[in-house]
Amino acid sequence: MNPPKRLRTTEDEAETPTGGQEEEDRAVDVSIVMPMYNASCWLDECLQAILNQDYTGTVELSVFDDASTDDSRTVVEGWRQRLEARGISVVISGHTSAQPRGVGYAKNKAVSQSCGQYLCFQDADDVMFPQRVALQYEASVLHPNSLIGCKVQRVPEGSTERYARWINMISQDQLLTQVYTSHGPTVVMPTWFCSRNWYLKVGPFNEGGKGVPEDLIFFYQSLRQGGGVVRVDQCLLVYRYHEKATTHSVTEETIWKLRVDFLQERVLSQWESFTIWNAGKQGRKLYRSLNPTNQKKVKAFCDVDENKIQKGFYTYEDSKQRPKPKVPVLHYKDASAPFIICVKLDMTGGVLEENLNSLQLKEGTDYYHFN
Repeated sequence: MNPPKRLRTTEDEAETPTGGQEEEDRAVDVSIVMPMYNASCWLDECLQAILNQDYTGTVELSVFDDASTDDSRTVVEGWRQRLEARGISVVISGHTSAQPRGVGYAKNKAVSQSCGQYLCFQDADDVMFPQRVALQYEASVLHPNSLIGCKVQRVPEGSTERYARWINMISQDQLLTQVYTSHGPTVVMPTWFCSRNWYLKVGPFNEGGKGVPEDLIFFYQSLRQGGGVVRVDQCLLVYRYHEKATTHSVTEETIWKLRVDFLQERVLSQWESFTIWNAGKQGRKLYRSLNPTNQKKVKAFCDVDENKIQKGFYTYEDSKQRPKPKVPVLHYKDASAPFIICVKLDMTGGVLEENLNSLQLKEGTDYYHFN
């Protein structure tokens, strides 16, 4: 690696690095982008893992502290000498306002003060495996207009078991077809790696602060720009679950609206009619969330519950139309594609999957999962 350069540390907000010869001298292959807020208890493990990377190109660590009230800044400064001795240049900045400004803001600041051609996003509470930067860098060079993810090890073991299984087990094709499920991005944000040029084309991250799913907003915008989604099929990150994680501040309704809007934009706008698979609570909620044009495209609900089927119709009581819309409820074998599946994945003991397979349907053409 190139000899380390000691870079400035500023107590004020990080600004875009100055241009000219100085910026050219700082150019590196990969910037590890790390927003930070009260992460002191995890930082030693996180930074040791960065030190242990087996990537042989040039690396920079760019940290932006979002008004931590613990000793996070001191801990990171304590690692500067070891990181620079390994050839990893370090940029640390932040702000000391009374309140944090949110993870989207901190990510943008950490990116703007960095100079790598490629960006490796790292949460301060997670831990990289030694091969992460090298393998994701290789994938990103091959797919420069894509978000690159990887498989993860979820800790504590057993936490969010279904979610962790979904992260690691969906196929490459499903990385694109399952973008409307409730889980969020099909490659999870703590595993993202991309070219700087792609970040600049898609971004920046939404800076709305607490409660804003800046990762899902960016992910959808990347897809709108024609971006790809790629997963390195090795476990390259320890993905930590804890009660203080920022994801817990995002409400289900916020995510729901984003997903419905994206589904209408990308799928339903292309279909003349469709069936909602689930005549229960989730299926009816989807129907009510659709715009009037797409509500009219719903030709039926389908289900396996005989009680729902025997009722014959779902009546949209809150509709302002007169007469109120009445949508038929059918057995799934009597319904026709395309379908929006509003049944939770991995929750029926394989029954849903067997039923879908029995109809010989193709995901991404004949149906999409929404739940």
